[in-house]
Amino acid sequence: MSPRWEPNPDVRAGRHVECHLHAHLVFLTKYWRGALTGPMLSRCEEIMREVCADFEVVLREFNGEDDHVHLLVHYPPKVALSKLVNSLKGVSARMLRKEFGAHVRDHQTGDRFWSGSYFAASVGGPPLTVLKQYIEQQKRPF
Repeated sequence: MSPRWEPNPDVRAGRHVECHLHAHLVFLTKYWRGALTGPMLSRCEEIMREVCADFEVVLREFNGEDDHVHLLVHYPPKVALSKLVNSLKGVSARMLRKEFGAHVRDHQTGDRFWSGSYFAASVGGPPLTVLKQYIEQQKRPF
């Protein structure tokens, strides 16, 4: 390796790929009823870190309020975000209901803990205008 080349620890390398994929995920509780407490958020983070590890995903940041959570994940290209999200929401709902059942029943209506929808956005890298300009400036052969 060249002494000029400094490997970026944020770039994941595999046999045939190098990638730098991050996503911001937001999950809402059903009906936004303020179902999450401090201890529940702490336990939710632990559960979600375990699920992420199973998918070979790194949970970089986690936080939330009484009605939603935010996650910043660093994931490999083989992971479909929709499958990761389904697993994160399913496992956490099951475990939180099991461990905080009385509190969940007091703040939820129906059988769903999380709302069926979620927010996902890719993050990191250059702004779109810079990337667009870079691609436009490629020297296309004649």
